[in-house]
Amino acid sequence: MWLAGLLLALLTLPAQAADFRVTDTKGKLHTLSGYKGKWVLVNYWATWCPPCLEEIPDLIALNENKKNNLVVIGIAMDYKDPRQVIDFAEGLLVDYPIVLGTPAIVRQIGPVQGLPTTYLFNPDGKMVAQQVGLITREAVEQFIAGQSKRAKR
Repeated sequence: MWLAGLLLALLTLPAQAADFRVTDTKGKLHTLSGYKGKWVLVNYWATWCPPCLEEIPDLIALNENKKNNLVVIGIAMDYKDPRQVIDFAEGLLVDYPIVLGTPAIVRQIGPVQGLPTTYLFNPDGKMVAQQVGLITREAVEQFIAGQSKRAKR
């Protein structure tokens, strides 16, 4: 299902995304250009969102699998207390960077039409897919493999 949505999204996305600059909860700066050569998956989520929580184990697996050449960045939205977000992510053993979302961050990356919302950037920094709703590790890996095959042609 997500793969079909990704393919449809390919037709409507801009050819080149602007570089984004976000700072995670540990104070580390992340930029799209800083990840040149890697796939970058940006996932908007919230602590109260059941599908967001359901996909976190798959996002952790994607981030840990170095064969994917992929980095995950989580953008926490709709929160009252930053400490709650940090404690929540630590409790789930989230090992990818967590950024506290703001309207300025959303303007840099892309709109949040619902939670979760995920954007995928290819190793050249181009936004190649967007999904509103639950994603899976398998769907992301299949999409990346399909894009990699295309690029080799």
